[in-house]
Amino acid sequence: MEQIEGRFAELSEQMADPEVISDQRRYAEAGRAYRTLEQAHQLAQEWRHATDDAAGARELIAEDGDDPELRELLRSSEERLAELEEEIRLAMVEPDPNDDKDVIVEIRPGAGGEEAGLFAGDLYRMLDRYAERRGFKTEPIEVSDGHFTFAVKGQGAYSVFKYEGGTHRVQRVPETESQGRIHTSTATVAVLPEAEDVDVHVDANDLQIDVYRSSGPGGQSVNTTDSAVRITHKPTGLVVSMQDEKSQLQNRDKAMRVLRARLLEREMAAQQAEQAAARLAQVGSGERAEKIRTYNFPQDRVTDHRVGLTKGNLPGILGGELDEFTAALEAEEKRRMLEAAEPVGG
Repeated sequence: MEQIEGRFAELSEQMADPEVISDQRRYAEAGRAYRTLEQAHQLAQEWRHATDDAAGARELIAEDGDDPELRELLRSSEERLAELEEEIRLAMVEPDPNDDKDVIVEIRPGAGGEEAGLFAGDLYRMLDRYAERRGFKTEPIEVSDGHFTFAVKGQGAYSVFKYEGGTHRVQRVPETESQGRIHTSTATVAVLPEAEDVDVHVDANDLQIDVYRSSGPGGQSVNTTDSAVRITHKPTGLVVSMQDEKSQLQNRDKAMRVLRARLLEREMAAQQAEQAAARLAQVGSGERAEKIRTYNFPQDRVTDHRVGLTKGNLPGILGGELDEFTAALEAEEKRRMLEAAEPVGG
């Protein structure tokens, strides 16, 4: 408690220090550390109050004899103290350094043919609405033929959307099914923290940039200029193509954003492989082959297989009501990371 309170007071002073305020980098670092420690500090204050209540109840019981109200106060204070100790330990887990970043989300149809493409569209609308519910802004990057790439912008976007990365499975009767048989289809969701220049250095000499004419479905010409862009990162073989915009410059800018995000994800995946024991709960590229969630239309239920959570109201969930899944996955991640993580704020 003393560590938390001392560090929080120090950060509060820094946030009000004119020297720190005038230094943009120092002020941003102090702000991030302050926000990281804020929840733990609030819990520490509550722990102090519960400790005082329990101590006062014990003194009065010792002086005046057993009293039902005092006994109940002591019981509830001790019960809350036990809960607070666990909550504080969880709040002190070192956060993912990418949690504050914006994200790029890529949704692709998996097994199931045309139905998989329709399901990918359902997931796109679900995540777009969830972003709106959480106060984030979305920006379409590529939307065509069951393939959806979009950015989610706002403080903590990655901390919320990282749990959506993986293979999603749907069980339902497709509109095209005349005999009423239930089909199972899948779509994959990749959630990439959007990389800044300081996160990933891309050498221009490592890029092969090709331009060509955009084309619509069925080969229909969209325009008559070479506006589409394909960027190949030669060291890794990663290829990103973009043709949604009429301007070659805009397509190139979008393609570079996606490329940087994918390169950052590769870097993260390598780190996760080295620290697998400490990162079991994180959703990374190594877990995308697993089915993380099933949407069962006939039984009106959605099951997240990572935490064993099943909820009804499937239409509401597809409408963006994902908060309970996010909360359960976040709690599970923190518990698993707690054993190997270093505390923050010291």
